[in-house]
Amino acid sequence: MAFYHKLGKLPQKRHVQFRQPDGSLYQEQVIGTEGFSGISSILYHINPPTKVKKISTIEDIGYKEWNEGTLRHFHIRTLDAKPLGDPVSGRKVMLYNNDVSMAICNPDKQMDYFYKNGEGDEVIFVHYGTGTLESQYGSLDYHDGDYIVVPRGVIYRVVTKSEKTKFMVIESKSPVYTPARYKNSYGQYLEHSPFCERDFRVPETLLTVDEKGEFLVKIKKFNKLHHYIFDYHPFDIVGWDGYFYPWIFNINDFMPITGKIHQPPPVHQTFEGRNYVICSFCPRLFDYHPDAIPAPYNHSNIDSDEVLYYVEGNFMSRKGVDVASFTLHPGGIPHGPHPGTMEASIGKKETLELAVMVDTFHPLKLTEHAKPYDLPNYPYTWNEEGHEAEIE
Repeated sequence: MAFYHKLGKLPQKRHVQFRQPDGSLYQEQVIGTEGFSGISSILYHINPPTKVKKISTIEDIGYKEWNEGTLRHFHIRTLDAKPLGDPVSGRKVMLYNNDVSMAICNPDKQMDYFYKNGEGDEVIFVHYGTGTLESQYGSLDYHDGDYIVVPRGVIYRVVTKSEKTKFMVIESKSPVYTPARYKNSYGQYLEHSPFCERDFRVPETLLTVDEKGEFLVKIKKFNKLHHYIFDYHPFDIVGWDGYFYPWIFNINDFMPITGKIHQPPPVHQTFEGRNYVICSFCPRLFDYHPDAIPAPYNHSNIDSDEVLYYVEGNFMSRKGVDVASFTLHPGGIPHGPHPGTMEASIGKKETLELAVMVDTFHPLKLTEHAKPYDLPNYPYTWNEEGHEAEIE
């Protein structure tokens, strides 16, 4: 959640007459989450947002579960995933549960339609690439390392501008917020927070388009894309204000919290939703106790599954894990640093790793999209002999 913001023309009061130059009323729309108790914004349209010309095709974008029936750690190596589709159609979900899903997307074409997620907030992590997110709320330019936070219900289009683009897309069934412990009772970020309002990029230029024609908006609901055709451009907003809008935070603006001894993962937390958190592992100085072991200790996720998406650098507690890989360490079995990495970390000054972590408090499932990228010997990489053993 960002902060109060406004763009364009607004009446002095909410829910009062606000007229167009021809004397007709601008069409007011309140949009928000959690009924009327969550964050919201008020938008003023040239056209009624309820007016639709045609409801046509339904695309099924569901995915199938891949369940080999084995409790084990997984390494899903997506580095060589081929470019496919646009920034929405190219998404391939790798892991999911009833609260959250994680997908890769390597688009190779532009969107020729608009998109609205009608059932989930999105956190689009830009592994690399540049472009613009165009929405009803204005434009946001993005680049490497950006978390693009798009609340449900926002109509948008992603315009890629670089030769190659890679996204990791987190979709949340609940609203996405920053941790409450970073803020005071007024919503202002506290001095100990690893980021603050200055780090957020918000829409600064409104894209008001008063144009007639046929405009396709694909609306996601129940794992299907419902095609809605409007006879007016969906960016017909002349003004808006509130707390509900797309915004960007860059992972490199996260200021890591370090300590005299190894700090636990919650110090890296960046976002949260219902039954999961998102953390940012960034370059940081190591612990400064004379006997400190900078590498993390072995630990058992009894109540949660841990996913790491590797962005760049040498992740100091892992061996043989490429960038653009997911590792899944499910609850119920321990995991920790690979052999030799604890000793190797002693005396080191810093780490230059960059990774996104998603911890879920309900078990995750893998999809058929993940199966081709699976390295089945990963559970044996904690043995001194490494990859010699095989799963039967």
